Amino acid sequence: MATLTDEDRIEVWARFQRENTEPLGINKPDLRAAFNGADDYLHTNAMAMNTAIPQPARAARSTAQKAHIYQLVIELRYRRGI
Repeated sequence: MATLTDEDRIEVWARFQRENTEPLGINKPDLRAAFNGADDYLHTNAMAMNTAIPQPARAARSTAQKAHIYQLVIELRYRRGI
């Protein structure tokens, strides 16, 4: 898995700023660094994330489906503070 392009990182960073409804407490460059760090982390740990999904689901799911699984799990965990 490659990291996002700089343009993609700007797009997702800008989207967050449009959609966010809570106070940030940091400046825009620090927020941008958070997105860069998250993307770098996903790039570094892509293989571990893939192998964490057990077979046969791992082989039967597309990359997009696996991403959706992780998206839903992460969203629920963070919203519940787990």
